[in-house]
Amino acid sequence: MSTVQLPEGPSTPPFVQNVAILAGRTRAWRHWHRKYGSAFTVHAPRFGRTVVISDPAEVKALFTASSDVADNFEVNLGQFLGPGSLFALSGAEHRKQRKLLTPPFHGRRLAVYETLVEEETERELATWPSGIEFATMDSMMRITLNVILRAVFGAEGREFEELRALLPRLVLVASALAALPVPRGFLGRYGPWSRFLAYRANYDEIVGRLIARAAADPDLGDRDDVLSMMLQSRYDDGSAMTHSEIADELLTLLTAGHETTATTLAWTVERLRRHPEVLRRLVAEVDAGGSELREATLLEVQRVRPVVDATGRQVRAETMSLGRWTLPKGQRVLVSIRLMHDNEELFPRARTFDPDRFVGVRPGTFTWIPFGGGSRRCIGAAFAMMEMNVVLRTLLRDFTLETTDAPDERTHFRGVALVPAKKGRAVVRRRTPGPAVSADARAAEVTA
Repeated sequence: MSTVQLPEGPSTPPFVQNVAILAGRTRAWRHWHRKYGSAFTVHAPRFGRTVVISDPAEVKALFTASSDVADNFEVNLGQFLGPGSLFALSGAEHRKQRKLLTPPFHGRRLAVYETLVEEETERELATWPSGIEFATMDSMMRITLNVILRAVFGAEGREFEELRALLPRLVLVASALAALPVPRGFLGRYGPWSRFLAYRANYDEIVGRLIARAAADPDLGDRDDVLSMMLQSRYDDGSAMTHSEIADELLTLLTAGHETTATTLAWTVERLRRHPEVLRRLVAEVDAGGSELREATLLEVQRVRPVVDATGRQVRAETMSLGRWTLPKGQRVLVSIRLMHDNEELFPRARTFDPDRFVGVRPGTFTWIPFGGGSRRCIGAAFAMMEMNVVLRTLLRDFTLETTDAPDERTHFRGVALVPAKKGRAVVRRRTPGPAVSADARAAEVTA
């Protein structure tokens, strides 16, 4: 058996390290990175002893490791999303389920949802005040929630309204419980776990109705929502997903693609207001029917303001060799997305917001990693990029976004996501109609 060799790390008590991380994750990661280098061992909340890495070669080795060697943390979001969630599955079961869920989120399927995203964006933006500063994040949350309810759940009418009221509360409580080690019995029926379980039971009842209605729909094959595709999909052995698996995966897709996408859009507003030249060029590009700079801007926002700042694996083999280190079975490893994106060798002037670095350049698979990497890379990444592209295009087409010399908004940790502390405040004014862009040109933007 190989001798275990872990990176150095702080010698302060675990409680002190936990507090440092909870008080300022980015500040803590950067401090330990300066002191110990691209890998260090810390005690993290909920995870205990954790190796944090940011060396590109070691990150690539971790992401490409077999699931028999390293797989998802045993403690993960699956405890909230259910046993049928991709987060809860590992090994062959995870691969089988992921294969079934991939088609709706890639290729030409994305173009089907573009009109829906634009409709929801226009509906929400019509409520924006003119000339008055307001927080955009709540609006972005409503847009992304409505898009998912329609595109993924196929919800309408009563169920749409019920889920729209329920899901933000469910996600907020689950995010808090995911971040803090709260005992299940804490405060009994008045505690957060009790509230979460009640919300989850309500969710299961509503989604059960949606599944039953869709399964009985004689026109199921003509529907475009992901729920209908799940009902029609089959594993290699010909079996179908169970209704409980579908309910768990629908909640997984919502959790992974609702708050994160909305938060990135709020950060985009926050960044553009402080970079007037980039904003001016983006507006000119929208008016000309282009998209290259807009796509690069969304890549750069996710680099400098990653909504999720780490992704992890847990060693399943007896030992795992990872670059300079030999890790024991059960060892948790976090890839610091924040530190990867800070790397000056990968991204010169890394602390500078510069969308031009991605104009005509595809980001590296193992260096630009806001969606994670390897077999557990976010399955909805392409959908999220399409959605953000359409929302930003519609915003810039219909509104003038006023710039500001206010300080950058600070980062606030909200359980899972890192959000702008002031929720992406903006001042807008409605534009006069600009040049028309053909539907063919818009479709080409999304499918390019």
